[in-house]
Amino acid sequence: MCAVLTALSILGRETARIVLHASCVVCERELPWRARKASCCAACWSALPAITGAKCDSCAMPWSAGGDGFRCLACLENPLPVGWSDAWGHYRGSLERLLHAFKFERHDFLDDSLSELLHDVIRKRGDLDFDAIVPVPMHRAKLRQRGYNQAELLGRALARRLRIRCEPSLLQKRFDRNPQSTLPRNERAANVRGAFVASPRVGGRAVLLVDDVCTTAETLRACANALVAAKAARVCAVVVARA
Repeated sequence: MCAVLTALSILGRETARIVLHASCVVCERELPWRARKASCCAACWSALPAITGAKCDSCAMPWSAGGDGFRCLACLENPLPVGWSDAWGHYRGSLERLLHAFKFERHDFLDDSLSELLHDVIRKRGDLDFDAIVPVPMHRAKLRQRGYNQAELLGRALARRLRIRCEPSLLQKRFDRNPQSTLPRNERAANVRGAFVASPRVGGRAVLLVDDVCTTAETLRACANALVAAKAARVCAVVVARA
């Protein structure tokens, strides 16, 4: 029954998206019926700022001078407790605008299109050896306020593509602290330290963490620490955009 309701919900959203007049969330021009990705026109979608060069294997920071297995200076000193982290694009311009609409403006129907970008990243890496996809969790108070967790929508959409189970219950956020985006870089690590707790059911399992944006990587670090503490066999992370 739950699967039927989910399918009907998706069908309803897609029907409304096609029939109702709308404009591109990025360029604000009229949105064509066919040449589009959810609420983004095909032209803006194709121009999204993808990361084409090297990225730090620990935190996914883009670096033009890097190579395979490259690690940034910060991660050489203090790497994330992950096998690898990866990101599809730069958090700027049209991709920043798109993710803002997805996260704050109820463009939740972007989940499938954005998961396509994550799928591209995973496919290029050739690493599908995961037992579960775990979205970065949102505290229940924030979830009530926003109505949905964009990371969970991404995780579920990616899980459908990869045919790996999405299990949000494996990781919870215990404290409702200040949003990371409102804090200076030097306060973000302390803000999320100890904020997450993982279920004992994660023990011995390979987990893929999913989020929409990574800025300083401290949220991914805190989530990965909780999963490792619960004896996850392996943790990796993928995000749509890296600041």
